[in-house]
Amino acid sequence: MDILTLVGLVAGILIVILAMLANATLLTFVNLPGLAIVIGGTFAVTLIKFRMPTVMSAFRLAFRAAFTDRVARPTELIREVGRLAHVVRKEGILGLESHETRDEFLKKAINLCVDGHPPELVEEALAQETQQTMERYEVAERVFRGIGESAPALGMLGTLVGLVQMLNTLDDPSTIGPAMAVALLTTLYGAFIAQMVALPLADKLQLKAEDETRNQILITTSMRNIMRGENPRVMTELLSSFVTPEHRTGLAPEREA
Repeated sequence: MDILTLVGLVAGILIVILAMLANATLLTFVNLPGLAIVIGGTFAVTLIKFRMPTVMSAFRLAFRAAFTDRVARPTELIREVGRLAHVVRKEGILGLESHETRDEFLKKAINLCVDGHPPELVEEALAQETQQTMERYEVAERVFRGIGESAPALGMLGTLVGLVQMLNTLDDPSTIGPAMAVALLTTLYGAFIAQMVALPLADKLQLKAEDETRNQILITTSMRNIMRGENPRVMTELLSSFVTPEHRTGLAPEREA
């Protein structure tokens, strides 16, 4: 689980709530028509921009990416593919058949190699998988950036609606203050949804996309070198460019017995 996402979300919400409670109650900040305009309007605009299956897929991917830390570290992958290279040098490519791995992309790469496909086909299949992964993340990121753009705009629209209603009651000065507060609440709702939920999730999707794409390129490069019979130690040196200099120490894997 990506605990930092949960900590950040909870901390942000608590800070906003505590600020609200400083001189008022939570009920002061509740306005159902304003919530309907912002949430319903943002959802409607999102459906205009994207297809329903795309929106649902984006939400599933976003919450999976935000709250799970399932992307392997490059150092772990380099050590693992280094062990695979040693196995292939000793037993041939079929020696990979018994290897168990938690990385689905690496598992697919191993299966393609064990099935006897030529290196060109294996590399093409893995490249297509990487491209599809990037596109899925990109579409999901666009959905949440779209929500982040639409929510404040709908909040401003709700504020304008409230101001029109307020101007219609100017003959009663006692209603101006409460009406103005209600009008401004929709702007608050829109800013909250955009800055606390939608845009952070979009940024998290972008980060996870970069991490997953990097790992998949690392695996594709590794399998190409393994199928060419590259020396495991040389291959590890080449793959060290995928990690920062301070993490390159001890990358060379131990030989399997």
